[in-house]
Amino acid sequence: MKQALYILMCLVLVVSCNENNKPPKPENLIPKDKMERILYDLYVINAAKGVNRKLLEDKGIVPESYILNKHQIDSVQFANSNAYYAFDPDAYKEMVEKIKNRLENEKKTFEDLEKKEGIKAKRRRDSIRKRNELRRDSIKAALKKEVEN
Repeated sequence: MKQALYILMCLVLVVSCNENNKPPKPENLIPKDKMERILYDLYVINAAKGVNRKLLEDKGIVPESYILNKHQIDSVQFANSNAYYAFDPDAYKEMVEKIKNRLENEKKTFEDLEKKEGIKAKRRRDSIRKRNELRRDSIKAALKKEVEN
């Protein structure tokens, strides 16, 4: 009888521990694609905050409020939607991977643009340097001619 009681208690514990506490689907659930855009903006603004927080503060920008206003949502709606999506780690990871790929693509685009701008700037500096050398040479030649006369 005691063995049956122990087995029953273990079974109850196993079943109760396996309870699935999935949050209910919110009435105003943010669509998945919009949620990805919101998370993307949050990642970007948090990176900006890490780079120069003082600049954001001086401009009067509160990053979280800015994102919520931009996407016309409130913090409760975001929190409920985020909890709902985060409950399924595989789906949430998929969203984060899409965001990561987007960030990497944009980083590559900016690096390419920076490289092109760097090449243009180098050409301009070289052109200015060459023009200055020609000017100095012409001044030296004029001075040399004047000294010879």
